[in-house]
Amino acid sequence: MPLCFAYGSNMDQAMMAARCPGAKALGVARLPRHARAVMREGYLTLVRDPRREVAGVLWDVPLSNMAALDRYEGVGEGLYRKVQQMVIGPAGARRALVYFGANAGPGLLRKDYHAQVLAAAQACALPRADVAEIEALAPTSAPRRP
Repeated sequence: MPLCFAYGSNMDQAMMAARCPGAKALGVARLPRHARAVMREGYLTLVRDPRREVAGVLWDVPLSNMAALDRYEGVGEGLYRKVQQMVIGPAGARRALVYFGANAGPGLLRKDYHAQVLAAAQACALPRADVAEIEALAPTSAPRRP
């Protein structure tokens, strides 16, 4: 089963259970040399930053669920692309799929999406600095997904 690193709405246990019924959360993981950014569409993405790292959730996802996850991420429409990256999880460094947005903005997070990501970050016990970073991304208004 492929490993997937989630840093946005896919950190949410209930949403992942609905999309990927066989997926198992392996715990909090870190992606070194990256930072969060907001796409023009109002969703999170990651950008290279040699001085930072992003915490998220590492998932073990059944191959049979990958098509559903790709559809959710808009891979076919070009909204996100997936790339293998080294992440540091509970069992050490591992290769995992990471979904990167097609553009890095600048943008404003959608209010509904921001609330969902923040709740998921708190529920999965991301480090306080990551939760604070997500809180600071609070939108005042945001574009809608096309």
